Amino acid sequence: MENVDARVLRSARDWLASGHRVMLVTVVKTWGSSPRPVGSMMALREDGPCVGSVSGGCIEDDLVHRYTSAYGDACMRQSRPELVRYGVTADEAHRFGLPCGGTLELLLEFAPALSVMDDLVQRLDAGQLVQRTVDCHSGLVRLAETSSPAAVHFDGASLSVTLGPQYRMLLIGAGALAEYVAVMALFNHFEVTVCDPRIEHHDTWSVAGAKLSTEMPDDAVRSMQPDTRSCILALSHDPKLDDLALLEALYSPAFYVGAIGSRRNAHSRKQRFSEHFDATEDALQRLHSPVGLHIGSKTPAEIAVSAMAEVLAVKNGILRHSA
Repeated sequence: MENVDARVLRSARDWLASGHRVMLVTVVKTWGSSPRPVGSMMALREDGPCVGSVSGGCIEDDLVHRYTSAYGDACMRQSRPELVRYGVTADEAHRFGLPCGGTLELLLEFAPALSVMDDLVQRLDAGQLVQRTVDCHSGLVRLAETSSPAAVHFDGASLSVTLGPQYRMLLIGAGALAEYVAVMALFNHFEVTVCDPRIEHHDTWSVAGAKLSTEMPDDAVRSMQPDTRSCILALSHDPKLDDLALLEALYSPAFYVGAIGSRRNAHSRKQRFSEHFDATEDALQRLHSPVGLHIGSKTPAEIAVSAMAEVLAVKNGILRHSA
């Protein structure tokens, strides 16, 4: 499943290539509670279709109404971007459905260049991590390849957003728990690979969109070439498989490494890694085990919710390492 940013940019590129006028909208600042974070984008075509989101829906409706009118047609023919703010007053916050008086500031780009947009989409398709910088006065856009994600930067004069390939998830073990985790990861725009060398587990795997690998788990981790947008979850319940993946993953740049099991099993695994494989304390501190946030989960579906919630919490900077 393609991530939202890529879908917005691809739609904008395709509309421009078809001769349409397009407005690209980016959230550059928020105050108070906000339904969408900075960097969120939408693309609006001059005749009304839009893709992406900058709010819960009401602001999108207002943008469509405003910029598909005669006034909007004139705006969308100009080259200079514009900054607009929603939710400044309590009445506006109520009108646009912004919670707790939240306020959004948006950058409207009325004339994104087809050549630059096409270059950006091609770079993303090639798996590059790209920093897109917009001059808020002239509308000039610069693209630069970067090695690591960076926070959205906006100073009133320019906007820089890091765009890149999908977050990736490698699951070890093709059991029921992995099926639930894979489904939720796909809905959260992760690219999912499931590794299980046990052929007997393949016939029952039924999650469309998740790749199935028969490699040994440590080979699967190496093949993945984990980066800071990658996570690895060992879910097979078989130490012979899970440990192979974990010993490889703990020394990778992956933002999350987790393993299923009880607290007792987690303690035994860390002790085993330390005594027999010389795992460092720093590496062991990276291991989330038992995997997931504590929600009293019992069933595979509930455990998957717990695991996915923890992955997202680490991805979003709410959690840094296991307790």
